[in-house]
Amino acid sequence: MLTIRENLLETIKGGNPDRFVKQYEFLEIIDKVPIKRIKPKPGEEIKNEWGITFKWPKGQLGDFPVHDEEHIVLKDVREWKKYVKAPSVIFSEEEWQVAVKHAESVNRKEKFVTGFVAPGLFEMTHHLMRMENALMNYYEEPEKMHELLDYLMEYELKYAEQLIKYLKPDAIFHHDDWGSQTSTFISPKMFEEFFVPRYKKIYKYYKDNGVELIVHHCDSYAATLVPYMIEMGIDIWQGTMSTNNTPELIDKYGGQISFMGDIDSGVVDFPDWTPENTAKYVEESCRRCGKLYYIPCLTQGGDYSSFEGVYENASEEIDKMSKVMF
Repeated sequence: MLTIRENLLETIKGGNPDRFVKQYEFLEIIDKVPIKRIKPKPGEEIKNEWGITFKWPKGQLGDFPVHDEEHIVLKDVREWKKYVKAPSVIFSEEEWQVAVKHAESVNRKEKFVTGFVAPGLFEMTHHLMRMENALMNYYEEPEKMHELLDYLMEYELKYAEQLIKYLKPDAIFHHDDWGSQTSTFISPKMFEEFFVPRYKKIYKYYKDNGVELIVHHCDSYAATLVPYMIEMGIDIWQGTMSTNNTPELIDKYGGQISFMGDIDSGVVDFPDWTPENTAKYVEESCRRCGKLYYIPCLTQGGDYSSFEGVYENASEEIDKMSKVMF
């Protein structure tokens, strides 16, 4: 029987896996780093490390920035240098000890020690200035948006330097959502201009410093961006919704990139979820996507579900499909 790590590599390299990779099982995410990502809990409103106010209304599944005139950080991108201040990424060795000990405890023959990065470049721009303002500014103020994105990229590279120094990660799990369920937020041409060169630089830095695997989370439609994902150095696109036609992407791009998802969280992860419903969608995804270049997984951006038990039940159903299909 292959180790978890070996089975993952066989799957994404088109080899001979002996079972399905089970969701996030191959990633050991080291999340207790001193470089804090300040987030609210349900019912809370907080200001994060960038000065962005986030609110998590009771009864909702997550948080989002508050963008009224009082709380918006960047009202005019032409003055971004005045308002956007990156937090420090420099902390003492003592402050890194919890994360370092976690990384050192991982059996790297079984799992990938994984650094976590969120939010990504696109999300940061709309967190700072509101979604519609960001989208308009890509058209109306491209020079200033390029400047701002360079600043955000340099922050990510400084963050990367610290992750590599202390954790020596084998993998990076990076968030950045680029679309809705049915469309990207910006055109492929604009994506190529603003994001491809910067992500190429970020992901090359990781790989030049010992990172073997880049896993990028984007739980949306982004099928038209897959060639750019490959160019940027992404190994696994996590969050691939079924609206992307995952089997078609596997047929076209398998061997260059792998796809992790296709079990849309929205159709299985809800208050009155049932094991029978989860089993139905897991089976459908496994059968249509096949054994290679595909990792069955909820499209959620982490090893959890919004409602208790769904993630674990999906893993059980993936085990069952491994017995059927391998």
